[in-house]
Amino acid sequence: MSFTNVGTTNAGTFTMPSAPGLPGGVPVMDADGIASGGAFLVSELEKRDPMIRKPLTSFTYPRDIVIETGGGWVDYVSAMAVSYGITGGATNSPVTAGGANGIPTVQASVDKGVYKAHVFAAALRVMFQDMQRANYIGRSLDNLLQDGVRMAYDKHMDANVYVGLTDYGTTGLVNNPDATETTSANGAAGTATWATKTPEEILKDVNDALASGWAANEYDETAIPNHILIPYEQYLYIMTTKVTELATETIYDFLMKNNAATKAGGDLFIGATRWCKGAGTGSKDRMVVYNNDRRFVKMDELVPLSRIMSAPNVANVCYDTAYMSNISEVQIFYPTSISYVDGI
Repeated sequence: MSFTNVGTTNAGTFTMPSAPGLPGGVPVMDADGIASGGAFLVSELEKRDPMIRKPLTSFTYPRDIVIETGGGWVDYVSAMAVSYGITGGATNSPVTAGGANGIPTVQASVDKGVYKAHVFAAALRVMFQDMQRANYIGRSLDNLLQDGVRMAYDKHMDANVYVGLTDYGTTGLVNNPDATETTSANGAAGTATWATKTPEEILKDVNDALASGWAANEYDETAIPNHILIPYEQYLYIMTTKVTELATETIYDFLMKNNAATKAGGDLFIGATRWCKGAGTGSKDRMVVYNNDRRFVKMDELVPLSRIMSAPNVANVCYDTAYMSNISEVQIFYPTSISYVDGI
């Protein structure tokens, strides 16, 4: 079959050999060709959105704990602590005078705390034919799957920091069994929830928690609690509710100006996390109060999330890539430095 051109030149009418598989012999770009071969232009008439919409999610663990990097592939993380004692106590016993036949002796007791570490592992698989197809569209399927591995890692870290891994016997910031646990007092409305309390009553809840935590730490000025976590509902309430109908100041502003930590010269952070919702006894909402400093609480990312190895898989005609990380459980070194207030 030959293609006959409808136009003529000085050389006369000419023909063109056919191209296999194409309507009419060759692809065309004029109106007549579109009418007869519209299937050819289907993909050309699409406007492709370059944005790939990933799942909606959130994680806040880097904000709420100090994460130290390095250490290697280990099973445990240890930390040393020391306690001091003096014969007869430090009040009257050190008083001495001429002719004394002895003085009190200071002694030290050194202990080692041991914390669990575990390995996070995940793999991604890219089929060979999918990899070849991706070359035509200008996008990397490997990068897309890497983002999925990273999201899984961040979700794992979020759970590890806040509640630990129940199957492996670890806990986190909001459910440590050694933390002091109290219940929010009822306000004038007869309930303990912040939505029914006045700004002054909410401030009292915050200051009572700060003061009790400071007192439990021997009023050490470096041990004033400086970090508060609450559910999103309570956080949005104090962020948007005015102190009075005529005021421009919100309850959050009121708390930040008048809390005990700020008045004592420290800095207080109040933030929201979904892990506090229903975390208290009886599934009540929980407020977590602690000192966010590596001396008091931290965790270790012993080996950051890394691409360990990648290899072709002939049996499945694909490429497999493994990612791994080694991380520790949350380490709370002073149990007196963290407390919970339920029922807010």
